Amino acid sequence: MSEEVVVVVSGGDPPAASFALSVPPGAPVVAADRGLEHAVALGLDVTIAVGDFDSVSPEAVSVAEDAGVGIERHPAEKDATDLELALDAAIRMSPRRILVLASRGGRLDHELATLLLLASERYASAEIDASIGDAHVHVVRGRRAIRGEPGELITLLAVNGPAVGVTTEGLAYRLRGEALEPGSSRGVSNLFESEEARISVDDGVLLAIRPGGA
Repeated sequence: MSEEVVVVVSGGDPPAASFALSVPPGAPVVAADRGLEHAVALGLDVTIAVGDFDSVSPEAVSVAEDAGVGIERHPAEKDATDLELALDAAIRMSPRRILVLASRGGRLDHELATLLLLASERYASAEIDASIGDAHVHVVRGRRAIRGEPGELITLLAVNGPAVGVTTEGLAYRLRGEALEPGSSRGVSNLFESEEARISVDDGVLLAIRPGGA
């Protein structure tokens, strides 16, 4: 059975309480390790909890299991982060969209791995969005419309190889069928001109990052 939206709640520090407002009613929730406690604190009903459960209290796991939450246990020595395992569980539900809720800060290598993970081809069948602290990340394959505030910053970064034929509408610095290369700062610090930006790419993958803050 396919789902419209599946929500993934990351471990680490707790996400902002306001994140619960972005969760569609009735959407399945996959919690990554300590994300189980975060999801409960946000008032979300967890469908599956995934991880080695080294950062969540045994009591929280026991309560969730008694409540009928699916518990997917993995060894501590594993080849994937808890978030990757949670995304794997989410994509098995065949959703149209996956929404990731996470905090900002912590280890730099974890943050970089998370951004690259969102753009993995393994999750290409779903539209991927993430709220990470006050930042928002949108994976762009093909064509996407992204809502924002006029004057808000947005950065376009190519990942997994060059992004070819990038065209934008509704941004101050328009791209017209251009190529963005990984490692280039060409797409950094664009601005919304209106409340919606339309971004298309003929070939490749972009991360559209609204960094938040000032």
